[in-house]
Amino acid sequence: MQQLQVGLGDRSYPISIDHGLLAAIGPDLKKRGLAKRFLVVADDRVAALHGQTLIASLTQAGLNPELLTFPAGEASKNLATVAGLASRLARLGVDRKDGLIALGGGVTGDLTGFLAASYMRGIPFVQVPTTLLAQVDSSVGGKTGVDLPEGKNLVGAFYQPRAVYIDALALRSLPAAELLNGLAEVIKYGVIRDPGFFDFLEEKRAAILALDLDIIEQVIQNCCAIKAAVVAQDERESGLRRILNFGHTIGHAVEADSRYQLAHGSAVAIGMVAASRLAVAKGMLTPADASRITTLIRDFGLPTAIPATAEPAALKAYLLTDKKTVAGRPFFVLPTAIGQVEITDQVSEAQIDQVLTA
Repeated sequence: MQQLQVGLGDRSYPISIDHGLLAAIGPDLKKRGLAKRFLVVADDRVAALHGQTLIASLTQAGLNPELLTFPAGEASKNLATVAGLASRLARLGVDRKDGLIALGGGVTGDLTGFLAASYMRGIPFVQVPTTLLAQVDSSVGGKTGVDLPEGKNLVGAFYQPRAVYIDALALRSLPAAELLNGLAEVIKYGVIRDPGFFDFLEEKRAAILALDLDIIEQVIQNCCAIKAAVVAQDERESGLRRILNFGHTIGHAVEADSRYQLAHGSAVAIGMVAASRLAVAKGMLTPADASRITTLIRDFGLPTAIPATAEPAALKAYLLTDKKTVAGRPFFVLPTAIGQVEITDQVSEAQIDQVLTA
């Protein structure tokens, strides 16, 4: 088993990475004494795949679990779902000594984290991510939230989990499209922080797509280590942590414009290519590096172009409601080289228009 630590003082927590870990979570949670019982929150698809394995492990450890489900998909990531789950917690007599477990992908992690942050003003929760996107990105760092019709993740809280358990074997139950969804976030880490990791992704592309567990666990560990280090320095995204939004400014606009029919990873992939083009237009990035970024994204089977159905005016309207927009000026994370990025709001409307209509 590989273990990392997210260093946040008395709120620090471990990230455990292994294959076959799902069945061993109950005894470990019992030993940590985080809660007297745990309620597992999962969408209906993940519950059918992995729910009973986790419930059995928690039951064996005497943690009296319950399994709460909701309909799978981004459409469930809203305040109505949170309210429904909170009512179920109340009816089950859940109190501040109980805890939640988010079993699933990014939607489940964001929902459950926000529910944990708000129910009785805060109860413990644990992340058990089962998608690659959640394992390498959204399960670590304490960002929780839900969507509004006006934009993605506009209601939420910073609320750290007490532990993260990553079982790489769970990825074998993923549809191919969901694996690709996570690979966009994987590529992001190479661009923003680690040129050697970017080289590794170029070299090991076939093994990663074939789900070679040894290679996949290296990928997960590297991404989590980068994110843990960034979060430890800037928990609430006041400075350094904003680099993790590479590809997300235009990506979120494209995703929202699709009414969330476009997968988050696909939207981020499109956003990373758009950001690279902006960087080239501003003279910050060489065309050769922009080409490497675009090529790697395309070689992993991810989209690189804004959908033809997306209207530039609508995308610009979403940019203005994005969390990364201040005083009407959207902030962009733009690469200056493979492994380096800058945060800037010095992007002209003409440059934005050029990218949105490319």
